[in-house]
Amino acid sequence: YSGYLDAGNRKHFFFWFFESRGNPESDPIVLWLNGGPGCSSLTGLYFELGPCAVNEEGTDTIRNPHSWNNNASVIFLDQPINVGYSYGNGVSNSLAAATDVYAFLQIFFREFSQYSNLNFHIAGESYAGHYIPAIAAEINNNNKGTSSWILANQPKDLKHINIESILIGNGLVDPLVQYKYYADMACNSSYGAVLDEPTCQQMRDAYPQCASMIKRCYESSNPFSCLPASMYCNREMIQPYQQTGLNVYDIRKPCEGGGLCYPILKAIEKFSNRDDVKIELGVDPSIEYKSCNMEINFKFQLAGDWMRPYHLLIPPLLDNNIRVLIYAGDADFICNWFGNEAWVKELEWSSKKEFNDAKVTRWKTIDGEEAGEVRTFGKLTFLKVFEAGHMVPYDQPRPSIDFFNKWLSKGNL
Repeated sequence: YSGYLDAGNRKHFFFWFFESRGNPESDPIVLWLNGGPGCSSLTGLYFELGPCAVNEEGTDTIRNPHSWNNNASVIFLDQPINVGYSYGNGVSNSLAAATDVYAFLQIFFREFSQYSNLNFHIAGESYAGHYIPAIAAEINNNNKGTSSWILANQPKDLKHINIESILIGNGLVDPLVQYKYYADMACNSSYGAVLDEPTCQQMRDAYPQCASMIKRCYESSNPFSCLPASMYCNREMIQPYQQTGLNVYDIRKPCEGGGLCYPILKAIEKFSNRDDVKIELGVDPSIEYKSCNMEINFKFQLAGDWMRPYHLLIPPLLDNNIRVLIYAGDADFICNWFGNEAWVKELEWSSKKEFNDAKVTRWKTIDGEEAGEVRTFGKLTFLKVFEAGHMVPYDQPRPSIDFFNKWLSKGNL
């Protein structure tokens, strides 16, 4: 199923829904979101984990045997509004985007009521580390009838959404902690140093100023407290790496094919802008598809969303028995595993000590291959995936489908 569901006044959400290849009547529902902010979730579909991939020429699709819809039904949603094929009245922060996504899900589960009682999971990567905690919190609060939106509007006939877990891959979740680790990833990763030591020392020396600016953002509701932090920290922590010409999403590779570093994204744009493809999907041919809408990216930065502390929304999820999987490919620079492991360990929640005391064990796939390292306690799991960059399902398709299926079935990784 593909097309549009309209949420509220002039908000036209494009979605593409693939039923499970297994047992769609009982298999869980997963919402997949790419990041940006401003990047289309069709990147995840065609490039990483969907049932089909676009070929290098952008002329056709090929079947993906490791699709995440092998044992789950997956919704790929273009959000926020004006990303990908979606269009209408847009927003400029992750909390407002979460309210819109919640409205979309209410309509989706009314239209596809046969799925409304199944277990529901939200998965995504990168800036979805902002989106996912916000959306999960919105669902959790609305399920309990405690959200400000419910209290203000007193809506009737709301569907209870059976949110069971969230999965965030190489996400930006807690910038205050994560920005500290760019120097470590550049100079101390298992793939060897990609910057010289004086440059890494400069990055370390810039962190205290970066940290104080991020703290100011965390403590203020004023967006103008946050914009200086993203400008300064990105310049001091990320730019030195970008100047090497290496791929920010994979420290092992050069950046090819423009700012997003993967030539295949141009092929996906070419395919997605074909009139016959748009018509088949229920999209107006006049809508131009872009892998990433930089106007949205700029608006979110200007609104101060980039440096907001969305990690604070995660402990209430854990307290409400919503499981949380944070996974990270070990070759990503931009949302690297050092920073992701660090914020997870620093997260203030009821079992922080027990989680940090838990043993790190080797994670093996179903075939017995050592594919990563895992630490888990209670409802929280951190998984480091070997030989993978920012897009883990692209770099490691077999191990990815393995941990995904195991997580959905509530097995230990």
